[in-house]
Amino acid sequence: MSFANPDDAGLRTLLDRVRTIAVVGLSPQPARPSYRVAQAMQHYGYRIVPVRPLVDEVLGEKAYAHLADIPFAVDMVDVFRAAEHIPAIVEQCLALHLPAIWIQQGIVHEDAAQRAQANGMTVVMDRCLLTEYVRLKTE
Repeated sequence: MSFANPDDAGLRTLLDRVRTIAVVGLSPQPARPSYRVAQAMQHYGYRIVPVRPLVDEVLGEKAYAHLADIPFAVDMVDVFRAAEHIPAIVEQCLALHLPAIWIQQGIVHEDAAQRAQANGMTVVMDRCLLTEYVRLKTE
């Protein structure tokens, strides 16, 4: 079995359901893609929760060192980390019973994505959250 992203209807449903997005690897540097994507999604009405050690806040939101440190519900995890970190992030998501993970464009880890899907998570991989949001939701 190989990994497949949700179709457009599934992506729309996910984007409609999500309100709070934990962004793993969110950079405090405005020039970085993670910052630009998170800032735009914040503009579109999503609550952004930075997950990055050694940072106090990004985009006016308190940052947390780990997903497990977030003291409230998260609807989706958006990942801006290299592929070798994806399995550990998926394991954290599964341990926390998080419903969805979005692995940003250019990041691929088939085994981890399949494991997350097999355990009931909605998984999007190798796609840009902002690009898909604009394509599907701002027509």
